[in-house]
Amino acid sequence: MIKHYYWPTPNGHKTAIMLEEVGLDYEVCPVDILNGEQFDPEFIAISPNNRIPAIVDTEGPHGEPYAVFESGAILMYLAEKTGKLWPSDTRDRYDVIQWLMFQMGNVGPMFGQNGYFQGYCPEDVPLAKERYHKVCNQLYGVMDRRLADSEYLAGPEYSIADVATYPWTMPKQREMHRIDIEHYPNVKRWADTIAERPAVQRGVAVLAEDQKVGNPTEETYKNMFGDNQFK
Repeated sequence: MIKHYYWPTPNGHKTAIMLEEVGLDYEVCPVDILNGEQFDPEFIAISPNNRIPAIVDTEGPHGEPYAVFESGAILMYLAEKTGKLWPSDTRDRYDVIQWLMFQMGNVGPMFGQNGYFQGYCPEDVPLAKERYHKVCNQLYGVMDRRLADSEYLAGPEYSIADVATYPWTMPKQREMHRIDIEHYPNVKRWADTIAERPAVQRGVAVLAEDQKVGNPTEETYKNMFGDNQFK
């Protein structure tokens, strides 16, 4: 059994989709980041940087409970545990790892900054909006060129690289990031294909009624972006 510490954000969607894709039994353990539950000591013992998602595998290595934090590490752990969405060939596996790292090091952080300045920042900061919007478009261009020659990000097969990246390109995210997907037809084809997968639809639906995009309250802002997270 996987205990899934989760809230419906792009990073949360990654692990929800993955759990559905690999077919493991799991229990959703909501961590309401809007109300500051990510700062609970019990959660920090599992995820030291107070970020969702995290998991506890009650039947981990050597049959003992094992906690994993950071979404990319969770995807790799679940892929290795099940042998799914994770090639056995070394070259193919490192193609997946490279594109997973592209998401972790570029798409997630830069799209997150763009989303913050476009949709959450209480001040209008035109320079930041322009900078991160340009970076997002540049990264979409990288993906579009890759997907012109490849069915999926890491090659002909769907993998954890796609699981990691897709949630950042969903329609709500594109709207917040001010991205015109028609400029990136290969990304659009790829995203539309992934959106049709039943496991993806089930994963995205987890706690979907609690998803909030933009316009935070003062207290929510403090918990997500303000001083509360630095205590």
